[in-house]
Amino acid sequence: MADFTISGRMKVKTLKADFKKAYGSTLRVYNGIRFADDDATLASIRKGDAKGGEIAVNGKMQVGNFEKKIFEEFGIKVQVAAPDDSKLVDDKTTLTQSGK
Repeated sequence: MADFTISGRMKVKTLKADFKKAYGSTLRVYNGIRFADDDATLASIRKGDAKGGEIAVNGKMQVGNFEKKIFEEFGIKVQVAAPDDSKLVDDKTTLTQSGK
């Protein structure tokens, strides 16, 4: 069962808020090397030949696999950080564990 679904029409701030609500950890979303504008849609910051579409996310997914899947689908770099955004979470941690 998916905790939430990500689509290209979603705004960056909505994605970050849904992620925080679902897992408690912080999601960093990038547009190139800078943080993405909160009001931008995922489709508007998508790189090149990324497919777009929708992906379902659940808490059993490992952080590294989640970050890779977002990049493959949307061409967007994301990183999962601790709840207080002080450090990045290990790639082998599950999304559910990332907020603890």
